Order: sequence, then C-alpha cells, then structure tokens
Amino acid sequence: MIAHSILSGLSSRRMASLVRSASHRVIYAAPGIQLHTAKAMADRLGELPRLSVTVSLDFDEHTLRMGYGSLEGVEALHKAGIEPSHFPGLRCGILIVDDRGWILTPTALYLEKEPHSDETPNSVELSEDQVAALAIRLSPAAQREAIAHAATPDEAKAIAAIRPELGDSPVDPQHLAAVKEAIANAPPVKFDVVRQVRVFEPYLQYVELSLSGAAMQRHRVRIPKALQNLGASKDLEGKLKTTFDLIERDSSLSSKGLEDELNEIRKNFIPSLGNDHGRVVLKCAKPQLLKRLTELRVKLAAHQKKVESELQTKLDGSKKEVVDYYLPLARQSPPDALVGGLVKVTDDDIRKWIEEELAAVFPTAAALCEAMALEDRYKDVTFETLNRPDFLESVKAAFPRINWDKAYDEFKAAGEDNAASKAP
Repeated sequence: MIAHSILSGLSSRRMASLVRSASHRVIYAAPGIQLHTAKAMADRLGELPRLSVTVSLDFDEHTLRMGYGSLEGVEALHKAGIEPSHFPGLRCGILIVDDRGWILTPTALYLEKEPHSDETPNSVELSEDQVAALAIRLSPAAQREAIAHAATPDEAKAIAAIRPELGDSPVDPQHLAAVKEAIANAPPVKFDVVRQVRVFEPYLQYVELSLSGAAMQRHRVRIPKALQNLGASKDLEGKLKTTFDLIERDSSLSSKGLEDELNEIRKNFIPSLGNDHGRVVLKCAKPQLLKRLTELRVKLAAHQKKVESELQTKLDGSKKEVVDYYLPLARQSPPDALVGGLVKVTDDDIRKWIEEELAAVFPTAAALCEAMALEDRYKDVTFETLNRPDFLESVKAAFPRINWDKAYDEFKAAGEDNAASKAP
C-alpha cells in the first residue's frame, strides 16, 4: 500500500528540509541551486563530516538570470567545501537523500514562483531501484559503494563500467569568479518584479502616436537678416515682419483632416491615463489599431503626393512675392555685399542676390514632403508605472468594461509571495 503520493511540490525550502534529514548521502543535479537548499547541504555536512554530497549544475549567467538558482547558493557550497560539477544544458532536476529520490521540474523564477504545496506538484518520487540506478550515474561515492556491495564479481564489473554523468568540469573558484563578474556587470531584474509586470503585460501597452512633417500650414520661413536690414514699408510690415507663412492656414494643403482622424484614433483606441502618464492600448485591440493606422498612412501618402505636386508652385509664388517686395528697397539702398563686388549694380544683380539669400531659408517641396511620417511607438508596462498609487484607478477609468481587480490582485500576490520567500 502506498503511504504517500508520488507527486509532490518540491520547492527549495522543502528540499532543504529533506537534506537536513540526510544520514549518509545527498545527490543533487539541476540547472541551479537556491540558497535554502545549498545552505542546508552546508549545514548538514558540518554536522556529519562523513556525509557524501554530490552536486551537478549548469552554472552560468544565463541560468542565474532565468532564476534556476542563485549565485549565493553556489558560494555557500564553496564555503562549505562542496565543489559542484558543471553540467552544461542541464534542465531537469534530480534530488536523492539517502535512499529516497525525486525527479523534478526546476522552477525558473523569472517565469513563475516556486510551488507552495502538493496541490501544484513539480516532482515525482522514484522507486528504491530507480534511486539506486541514478545514484550510481550521478555520484562516484555511490558508484564505489555499489561496487563494494555487489553480489558477484560480474555485477561489480558491470557497475564499474558505468560512466558517471556529472558534468564536464568542476565549478572551481575561477569559474565562480567569472560568472560573478558577469552578473555584477549586468545584474538581473528581481524575479518578483518581473512576475508582477507579467501580470499586466498581456493586457496593456503604452503607445505614442505622432504625425510629423504634414502640417504645412504651420511652416514659416525666417526672413534673412540681410534683407530685414533693407527696411520695410508700413503696408507690408504686418505681413512680412521677420517670418513668412509658407501657405495659408485654410489651404487645401493643410493637414487638419489627417490630424482630426489621428485624434479620433487616439480617443477610440489609446485613451490617456491622465496626469501626464501617457496613453495605453489594450493588446487585444492592437490589431485593429494597427489597421486604422495603416489606413491613415494610405491617406497620408495621398496627401503627400498632392502637397508635393502643388506646394512648389506656392513656394515659388511666395518667394517671388518676397523678392518683388525687397527689390526696390535694395535698389534704393544697395547692400555692401553687392556694391563691394561689382562695378555697376543692376536689377538682375539685386534680384539674384535676394534669391540667393532666400535660398538658404526657403525649403523645397520635395524636402518638406519627404519629412512627412506617421510614427507609432510601443512600450510595455514597467514595475514603476504599475506601482503608481493611481494606476489601477486610471486604467479602470480608461477601460471601465474590464474587470481589473482580478489582475491587480494577482499583481499584489506576486509581490507578497516574494516577501514570504524572504522569511526565515
């Protein structure tokens, strides 16, 4: 009759409890080792110096960043005189304590928390024969013991022929120092923070939309100082001043229609969270948002063609108006730049000089149209934004038809779980 279930939740704390009951051997193989388990091995070895402890790990910065184990755990083993072997690519887990053993699925804390109870099992307990067969392959001490207790010379020879599966090299101080330096140079994100953020990641993304280069009605050119110095008559003073509008604000080349449509997209798909906290989109609505933006880009391309075909004529007319205005002023008082370099200053010379001055400030239609763009930028939620006191209320107000309390409860639970894991 089976006294207990073969399925169980084997967390690092529960493994530590099992290790503290060991009487003659502990064998552990997994991608990494957490501090609770490693400290239990160190403590038990201090209590029982004859205890056989064998540890195999895939010890590198990637496994640590995934949360399969901790750097502190390996340092605790080294401090106790336990040197793990390096087993690259190892992703399953095995724990043997005396004559009991388990195959387990190691927990990557980057993705999820460790199992709390047997209601979330991650291990299968092995039979006594399975434990014996695995121990021989994972521990030289267990292999020597099995050879010594073999029933026949042939059995001993067969056991001796089994190749241990420990890893290809020891995690020596140099290996430990190299990984420690890599982690120090680029510390991993705290796992509870990552898990908390992941609660909301499937729901929301921050979005920035911008329409640039299309607002021809807001483009102005600054009249060069050399022309301003020629003076201005009262009747044109209000029109020219020091800047000049490229087109009229109610021109057919205005981008107002495109801007109105973009504002409608913002209102329907990316509501503001208020207080300068940005705009967000529901990820489930993002495909429709992208479709609307694609449609708007088609309209922008058509607007761009229209502007490019008509704008140069308007620019040329505006430039001629400025030239015609300043020509008599320059004729009346020719600038030194012309007088100092010509025997006789003609109207053609003056016109050419004014056009050259304006060429530096008047854009071409092609250059203006090339700058037209509708840009969308997306950023995932961060721990800092999620922890704003008004975050939940802001999201509820923006999307009132969604039950955010459930997601927020999961968010808080992830943080509480981390606090509990730090308890002694």
